[in-house]
Order: sequence, then structure tokens, then C-alpha cells
Amino acid sequence: MTLRSVVWMAGWLALVGPAQAASPPPGAASCSGCHARHEAASSEIPGIFGRDPAETLVALKSFKDGSKPATVMNRIAKGFSDDELQAIAAWLAVQK
Repeated sequence: MTLRSVVWMAGWLALVGPAQAASPPPGAASCSGCHARHEAASSEIPGIFGRDPAETLVALKSFKDGSKPATVMNRIAKGFSDDELQAIAAWLAVQK
């Protein structure tokens, strides 16, 4: 993750604040279709809500560039720009 990405993400979180963080950026609301809000012991799909945004962003970019194997996420991530992926990662981080 670049310094520019970290600064952008921190700025976005500061800008939206807790009240606006409830409004997901485009594409983020659909994540809960597969990723449960609460860890399910029997699920192989990892929880993503409340995770470190840098970690999530690295995973999303790895899906996008094909370096991380996936069944569906590689196709989903390719539909987003890097800025959109940053916004999604930042939004997911503040979700509980």
C-alpha cells in the first residue's frame, strides 16, 4: 500500500465521519451477500467487516490483478477502479 493510499483512506474516513460511514460507496453494499456481518464458524467465506482497510485493499487489488486465486472475487474486483476499491475498503473497516 502506498503512502498516497493511506493518506487518501485516512482522509476519507475523517471526511465521512461515523454518521455518514453508514452510507456505503457504490458496490460495497453487495458484499454482505456472501460475507456475513458476523463470523460464522461453518463458513469458508471470511468476514470482512471491521477489518484493517489496508489489509482489505491489498486483498481486493490482488483479486483484481489475478495474483490471488478466487472463484468470484477476481471477476467482481475487476469492475472497480483503485479509488473505488479504496473507498470500499475504508467503508468496510468502520462497519461493525
